[in-house]
Amino acid sequence: MRRPWLLILALLVGVQAVDMEIDDPESIKKAAQVVAKNMLSFYTGYRPGDNPGNLPDPYYWWEAGAMFNSLVDYWYYTGDDTWNDITMQGLLWQAGDTGTFMPTNQTRTEGNDDQAFWAFAAMSAAERNFPNPPDTSPGWLAMAQAVFNTQAARWDTETCGGGLRWQIFTFNNGFNYKNTISNGCFFNLAARLAKYTGNQTYAEWAERAWNWTTAVNLMTNDWLFYDGTDDTSNCTTFNQIQWTYNSGVYLLGAANMYNLTGGDPIWKERTEHILNATEVFFQKNIMYERACEPIDTCKVDQRSFKGYLARWMAQTTQMAPFTFDWVMPKIRASAKAAAETCTGGSDNGMCGLKWAQRKWDGMKDVGLQIAALEVIQSTLISRVDPPVTNDNGGTSKGNPGGGSEPAPPTPHSLTMDITTADRAGAGILTVLMSVFVIGSTGWALYE
Repeated sequence: MRRPWLLILALLVGVQAVDMEIDDPESIKKAAQVVAKNMLSFYTGYRPGDNPGNLPDPYYWWEAGAMFNSLVDYWYYTGDDTWNDITMQGLLWQAGDTGTFMPTNQTRTEGNDDQAFWAFAAMSAAERNFPNPPDTSPGWLAMAQAVFNTQAARWDTETCGGGLRWQIFTFNNGFNYKNTISNGCFFNLAARLAKYTGNQTYAEWAERAWNWTTAVNLMTNDWLFYDGTDDTSNCTTFNQIQWTYNSGVYLLGAANMYNLTGGDPIWKERTEHILNATEVFFQKNIMYERACEPIDTCKVDQRSFKGYLARWMAQTTQMAPFTFDWVMPKIRASAKAAAETCTGGSDNGMCGLKWAQRKWDGMKDVGLQIAALEVIQSTLISRVDPPVTNDNGGTSKGNPGGGSEPAPPTPHSLTMDITTADRAGAGILTVLMSVFVIGSTGWALYE
C-alpha cells in the first residue's frame, strides 16, 4: 500500500496526491523540509554584508521573528539542524546585547506585538532546549525575560484600566490603539515564563493580562477575540475583526496556566471554551482565515496568521492533554490540504493561501510558507517531548532582571508616518480614525 505522506511528498514535486490519512512521520519530515527550504528562499540575512535576521520588503521585521520560531519548531520536530546556525545568528543579532529585541533600526516599525514575536522564538528555544548561545550572549530564557520586563513596564493604567498599547513609541501611528495581539502575546509569554521558571510573579501578570482582556470586552461572549480597541474612547469602541492568531495566542497561554496550576478547573474551562470557539476558523476541518480569505483581501502579514493558530493548537495538546482528540483531526486535515497546495515554484515547494482548494494559487510569499510549515510539522506533536522547565531538563540561561538596562536614546529624525496596513495585529487601520465602527464594515460577509 502506498503511504499517504509519501503521496503528499510526491505532490510537493508535482504529482497528484490521493486523499488518505496521514501516518508516515518520515514523509512528514521530508515534506516539512521542502516547505522550509522554500520559505528560506526569501531570506538573505546570512549573506556577507546583509543584516542578519531581516527579511526584505515587503515583509515587516516581526515576521522574520515568526519565521525563526518556525525554524526552532522545525528542528524540534524533525531533528534536522540544517538551519540552526542561521537561526541562532538571526536571533542573536536582533536580540542585541541586552536581549530585548529592540534594535534601533526598527524604531519606526516596532510595536509590542512585533517585539513579542521575537520573544516567542527565544521562549520556544528555551522550552525545546535548542542549542544555547555563546556565554557572551544572553540565554534564550534571559531574552524572553528581558522582553517581558520591558513590556510589564509599559503596562498602561492611565486609560482603560490597564493594557498594552500597540505601539511602543508615541510618534508612531497606532499609539492610541490597545490591540488584542499585543496583550495576548504578553499573556502568553507571562504564562510560559511562569511554567518554565515557577516564578509566581509571571503567573500574576498572566492573570492580570487575562482579566484586563475580558474586562474591556476584547473577548466576546462566544470566546472569540476582537482585533483591538481605541483608548481615546476609554476602550469602549472596537475593531471587531477576528483573526485566527488572537484565538491561538490566548489558547496556549490558558493551557499553560492550566498546566501550571495543576489542572485548575477555571483554566480548564477557559482553555476548552477558547478551543471550541476556534471551530469558526475551520471548514470541513480545514483551517482558513475567514476575515480575508473568502473575499481575497489577505495582506502580507495576514497570510501567515493561521500558521500560528496551528502552532499553538498543537502545543496546547502538550500542556492540556484533554484537548488532543479535538485538535489533532483538524491539524491533520489542514496539514494534508496545505501540503496539496505546495506545488509551486521551480522546485515545486511554494504553497498556497487557501488550503481547502488543494492547489497552488500562483503566490510566492514567506507567510504562506510559514503557515504551511507550521501546520505540517505540528502533526508530529505527539512524537516529541513536552517543553522543558528549569526543574525538568531546561538548560537555558536566565536573567530575571533583564531588560532593566537604560533604553537607547530615541532618534531625532522620526517624524515619518509608518505604513502599517498589514502589520501584525493591525487588522484594519481603523485605529487611525476618530470614529470606530462597531461591528466592522462587511463583517456580516464572514458569518
